[in-house]
Amino acid sequence: MLRSLVGSEMCIRDRINSVNTVEVNDDFTMLWILLSGILVFFMQAGFTLVESGFTRSKNAVNIAMKNILDISVGTISYWVIGYGLMYGASNGWIATSDIFFNPGDGPHDVFFQTVFCATAATIVSGAIAGRTKYTTYVLFTIFLTAIVYPISGGWQWNGDGWLANLGFIDFAGSSIVHSVGGWAALVGAWMVGPRLGKYVDGKSNVIPGHNLLLGALGVFILWLGWFGFNGGSQLAWGGDDSAAASAVVMVTNIAAAAGAIGAMATTWLKDGKPNLGMTLNGAISGLVAITAGCGNMTFGGGFLAGLVGGIIVVFSIEFIDKVLKIDDAVGAASAHGVVGAWGTLVIGLWGVDGDAGIGLFNGGGGSQFGIQAIGVLAYGVWATVTALIGFGILKSTIGLRVSEEVEIKGLDEAEHGIGGFDGGGFEAWIKENTK
Repeated sequence: MLRSLVGSEMCIRDRINSVNTVEVNDDFTMLWILLSGILVFFMQAGFTLVESGFTRSKNAVNIAMKNILDISVGTISYWVIGYGLMYGASNGWIATSDIFFNPGDGPHDVFFQTVFCATAATIVSGAIAGRTKYTTYVLFTIFLTAIVYPISGGWQWNGDGWLANLGFIDFAGSSIVHSVGGWAALVGAWMVGPRLGKYVDGKSNVIPGHNLLLGALGVFILWLGWFGFNGGSQLAWGGDDSAAASAVVMVTNIAAAAGAIGAMATTWLKDGKPNLGMTLNGAISGLVAITAGCGNMTFGGGFLAGLVGGIIVVFSIEFIDKVLKIDDAVGAASAHGVVGAWGTLVIGLWGVDGDAGIGLFNGGGGSQFGIQAIGVLAYGVWATVTALIGFGILKSTIGLRVSEEVEIKGLDEAEHGIGGFDGGGFEAWIKENTK
């Protein structure tokens, strides 16, 4: 009798401990997702510094205003319709119900997905810097965050999405976030046209950024934020999930470092000197390259993915600039669009699922590569076509580009009333206050 009572007490205690463990894990999961989302939010500051540092100082305020717009408009449009369109009841292609004000799995999840959406919009900003109307950018951002990104994101991250059912892998968004933003940026840069003086007599002229130190600081902030971007995409913390999220953060860091080394070495060998701008884009490319496969890649595989991504970005930037004659002011289409495609495809080359290889080169055969290629093509076509439609409508109505006079003076004065100081914002303040 006594033994029975003791056994019952132990059983009850085990159940209580089990329940408490689940509750604690749930709490830590919510905390992990929130903190990761805050890190991703901070990436907006990184993008602001990168874009302003890589472009002319007379447009720095305009860059800042566009990045503030991305998170502000992105938050509201994604909260009202975007999240529901992405995660509502779906036919595999688009949500058919539960679209507006969808509460999802809770505020922490909605917040985390919101900052991802804003990131996709921000990618477009830098590519079209220095010559695009602010009103045009506002309207396109609404279109991208409310419609374009949510629909295609649901193809994979909604459990009923057609790409998810196909077996497509994009853990944190090399294609879903970065390629969508990158291809939209390429279309925008093409349709807006090059900055004045960029191409003369068929030759591409370098228009240097006003402060690459700001750009470098921005990349370090992005690098930091990416730990939340990728690590938070584990969407859980506790036990095996903690180990998995930690591994994701580690492989992300390795890939970023490899991307920077790849771009630095490429420019060093090709041009005789290591190029800072390309090296910074290499670090971003390494991060983008590992984003899709950070949950399906060994550390060695992540190193190779990032290294190749850093090499690719150098040649992609030069090809788009000198061959296609498309003026992408910060290399966004290359670092996010082209390398985003590479980061998605590489899973089909040497990706893993646990201890099993799923890639072409590690015993998994070619099926996963084929599936990844379908996803890359789908996101590329979707982003390109919708961007053509969006920018096309805006071009035929309100126009895409500021006047030549405004572009020469800088968008800060004309678009935001800064006052027409030489050099723009911060430089002007320094001049005025150090006389």
